[in-house]
Amino acid sequence: MTADPASGPAVVMGRTPPADTASMPACGTAAMLCMSSSCMETAALVALRHMEVNVKRRLRLRPAAATDRPLLEHWDTQSHVFATPSAGGNRHAELGHHAEWRRQFIAERDGYPIGFVQIIAPAREQSAYWGELAPGVRAIDLWIGEPEELGKGYGTTTIQLALALCFADPEVFAVQIAVLADNRRVRHFYERLGFRFIEQRGLGNVTGCIYRLERRDWQA
Repeated sequence: MTADPASGPAVVMGRTPPADTASMPACGTAAMLCMSSSCMETAALVALRHMEVNVKRRLRLRPAAATDRPLLEHWDTQSHVFATPSAGGNRHAELGHHAEWRRQFIAERDGYPIGFVQIIAPAREQSAYWGELAPGVRAIDLWIGEPEELGKGYGTTTIQLALALCFADPEVFAVQIAVLADNRRVRHFYERLGFRFIEQRGLGNVTGCIYRLERRDWQA
């Protein structure tokens, strides 16, 4: 489930930012974008070259690792982050564990971690959190961490990067997200990005709203 994507944290991990993060690709390895066996690496590379990354913010996605667990646990203590097992498993325990149906990323600004993104293929994961969906649908779990960075636009750029990764697979025709039903601010955020309300239903012990973005609307 997504937390407040309109926010944007700056948790400094004591690393020196890369000298030229603006020229870095949005993800370290194009091959990591593909969850379907028929997804062509060339399609992913083309999508990456054409992504409209905000150079001023210099955001990129890198693969998440087990060493990122303390960072995610810290973010879960923030009141604007809805701390719950994310769609498709326990996001903390599974960091760095390879699964064909899931990719996990840390969003970085100038080399510093600011958020988390999980992309899953619901048709292939075992929890059935999203119900029965076609193989060409992806689901995104996303949030930005620190409250003092709210409203800086990092969430918008991060979801744009995540969507580009999803649609780099030519077989993907739609992306879904889940939002707490009473969180009107976040619902409006996704509506402005072209997501359309599908249904309201129970998600664990809470009520959520399911939103969907079709490829044709993303390309419009």
